[in-house]
Amino acid sequence: MIGSFATWRNVPITFDQVDTSSATVQVGNYLHVSPNTSGSPLAAPSIEIGLYAEKTGKTTHTYGPRWTELTTSGGRAIAIKSGVNPTKADNRNHTYMTVRQESGNQWDVLYDFNKVGSTTKQLKVVGGNTNRVDVGLEVTGPTYVDVPSIANRMQFMTGNKVWEQVATGNVAKSVTLPACSSAHKPPNCFTTKLTDNSKFTQWTASKPRRQTSAAATSPSAPAPAHGTDTLTAGLPATFNGVNQDALQACLDSDADDCLVSVPGLAECVVTVRVCNAAALPTGGSLEEPAGGADVSAADIRARAAAAFDVPGDVVTVRPPAAPTALKPGARAASSNGDGVWTVSSSSSTTGLQRGERRFEGFIAHYTPRTGALLEACWGDLCDIQ
Repeated sequence: MIGSFATWRNVPITFDQVDTSSATVQVGNYLHVSPNTSGSPLAAPSIEIGLYAEKTGKTTHTYGPRWTELTTSGGRAIAIKSGVNPTKADNRNHTYMTVRQESGNQWDVLYDFNKVGSTTKQLKVVGGNTNRVDVGLEVTGPTYVDVPSIANRMQFMTGNKVWEQVATGNVAKSVTLPACSSAHKPPNCFTTKLTDNSKFTQWTASKPRRQTSAAATSPSAPAPAHGTDTLTAGLPATFNGVNQDALQACLDSDADDCLVSVPGLAECVVTVRVCNAAALPTGGSLEEPAGGADVSAADIRARAAAAFDVPGDVVTVRPPAAPTALKPGARAASSNGDGVWTVSSSSSTTGLQRGERRFEGFIAHYTPRTGALLEACWGDLCDIQ
């Protein structure tokens, strides 16, 4: 396996309007890839790319994609700023992909068929070694959140650069809350459905807040049209060998077929790796220009302490620089700390990884108004920032 691909729609995720400042309440729907699991299937270095929504206050939350590299010595997470409306819950299809580099042991990460980053600490993939791909929904603080059905589709790329679906015999399900039923009612339950025959086709999962039908189905309402003609207006007919009209039409309807149906796309994602002219990075902010109140230092401290599993009194918070203090032309959310909340600690932390392993220290940057996570590192991976 030298590549992985998943797609689902940006569905609306809602949170209860109550105070949960002492806990992390978050939803992640992601593609998680462990290229080499020979040491430990659950603790091996890995890559994760997905859609995340986090409750940030009584009435506020963040929403958008990011990718994460996870290793045995640390990790780093980076928000994705490219794509078409990546932070809007508009039921648009988005795609998530990892592709191994032509030489060496590292992988490129692609969102909406454009490269958004590269790993630095993945293990060598040796022929015959096992690898693992997970796709699905994870909820922290299920009592306070409603997640409608998310239809996940996934493929992998063989060593011959052919995209295939996973054989049913190689598919396993893991559901850690009971299935919703008359005996197990929301909010502490999942509804799930695996669609397959000889090959994995779709994994549908939801986490209802209140009692609904116990059977997971695909979203009942058809996804809204997104104006393909508007997206392609002003774009080249062909971009890096990819037919752009065909690509936008495919993304608007059946994104898991794009690698087969869109001329030039399958070759582009393994060569140029920048294939979608409508989804190039814009350099814009992850925040809406207007909306809820600014977050406070106390808000940021409490969220970071909960997310990184450290006491609040060992967290250092540096507020955003005032706009007048920024250099002309400086980005409002630059990674050097200007214009963003910078949070750090040298204490032992889990980072943003799941499990019991702990690391030395973390640094995280959050947007100035809503407190959306821009990037973070923990353990040894802070040394490569």
